[in-house]
Amino acid sequence: MFRRALAGIILGGIVLLACGWPSQARVRTYYVAADEMVWNYAPTGQDLIAQKPLPKLMPMQLGWSFRKAIYREYTDASFRHLKPRLPADAYLGLLGPVIHAEVGDTVLIVFKNNARFPLTVHAHGLLYAKASEGAPYPDGIANTRKPGDRVAPGKTFTYTWRVPERAGPGPGDGSSVLWMYHSHEDEVNDINTGPIGPIVVTAKGMARPDGTPKDVDREVFAMFAEFDESSSRYFATNMHDPTINPRHVKPVGYPVLFDDELWTINGFSYGNMPVPTMRVGEHVRWYVFSSMSDFDFHSPHWHGQTLVSNGMRTDLVSLSPMTMLSADMTPDNPGTWLFHCHVNVHLAGGMEARYRVLP
Repeated sequence: MFRRALAGIILGGIVLLACGWPSQARVRTYYVAADEMVWNYAPTGQDLIAQKPLPKLMPMQLGWSFRKAIYREYTDASFRHLKPRLPADAYLGLLGPVIHAEVGDTVLIVFKNNARFPLTVHAHGLLYAKASEGAPYPDGIANTRKPGDRVAPGKTFTYTWRVPERAGPGPGDGSSVLWMYHSHEDEVNDINTGPIGPIVVTAKGMARPDGTPKDVDREVFAMFAEFDESSSRYFATNMHDPTINPRHVKPVGYPVLFDDELWTINGFSYGNMPVPTMRVGEHVRWYVFSSMSDFDFHSPHWHGQTLVSNGMRTDLVSLSPMTMLSADMTPDNPGTWLFHCHVNVHLAGGMEARYRVLP
């Protein structure tokens, strides 16, 4: 009897492995809330690249600080304790927590909406059922069967995302691939409101226990985004808040036009992004992506080093709206280096930052 049972267990394990079922697949749970906060795109009040004051506010510009809804990670489902972000990760800015997974895993996002309007969490690339899509539109399925499509203020919903082979690296990728997640209840306005973050999927067998690729020494994330604050769902609130609109700028004429388009990297402008640091000789994987606004076409350029992206050696890559890509760098040139968009209007508008390579 014991031998037959043991043989059955062994045979079952062989069958599962033969079917491609991962022997050590993990369930990775993240507790993420959309929190209201006032975000300052240039908190020093200076253009740190040109080493001078920020440009004078334009006539229809409210300022540099705006109320936003930002994804933040908590330690558990009580949502009472924020998970601390390491000082070395301060450069991530308004990005939501980095979601890591390995092919074969399941990701659970326990989402609480602390904003004043409905929001969702929608993932690119991963596999989900309709209940966890987080994107309402007419699809022939009753809304009662898709509770993740509209999470009301104060409510909580758990999204379930599977990570099959087709969510992992393709033939031309390295050991990991970049996806993103964002709110999709009112997609264009949601993204301008703030809730967005990165997902990294590592190939099966290539992940450390925390899901990061084990052949990479350091990961760096950079989102190039034009945030149009006049399309934020908080815009009316911001306009009527004297702490955000101290000059009491008012809408004039029709259509109403404001100058609140900010060119940012991780939500920072004019070099205000904290400086990510790496060392000579490390294998550094840069994950670069763009947001979705009226002109989110970008050409990120690294000074001082070269990278490999898409199998090609380069120091500049191209992004169109909602593009996601990775680029591998082995720094060989110590110093503090410029990292910026080469679209002229974006560069002039402050879409620039720095990174540091230590000996």
